[in-house]
Amino acid sequence: MQFTVTTKVSDEERDALFAGLRGYNLQFLDPGRMGQSGIFSRRDNGEITGGLMASRKGLWFCIDYLWVTEDCRGQGLASQLIARAEAEAVRHGCRYAQVDTFSFQALPFYTGRGYTLKMTLEDFPEEGMQRHYLTKSLECP
Repeated sequence: MQFTVTTKVSDEERDALFAGLRGYNLQFLDPGRMGQSGIFSRRDNGEITGGLMASRKGLWFCIDYLWVTEDCRGQGLASQLIARAEAEAVRHGCRYAQVDTFSFQALPFYTGRGYTLKMTLEDFPEEGMQRHYLTKSLECP
């Protein structure tokens, strides 16, 4: 057995690792309930002003990235992106949503949209910072 250590993972190495992991996981998971979602806002010229990318994992909708340009912040664009993404998640059979955010990002934004803080990692990614994990039920009460 030979081991290598690298600080630059190649596409081939990444693909091999993910293929093996997916192959194992698919013994237990329905691939039809997995997938990606992307919702983007654009100016008339096509320039992206904001977007949300997420992964569907069974009953869970996992928000991976949410971003809005500086000049569009404070206008409700991020809230619209979240609302559209959650509606898409429900359409695909998701019952719950999950997101994580750093202390210097958007914790109040997510809690203001019904997300509940479940866990905080202290000193992540740097000393004095935190990474917060939140969830939300997408089912109607």
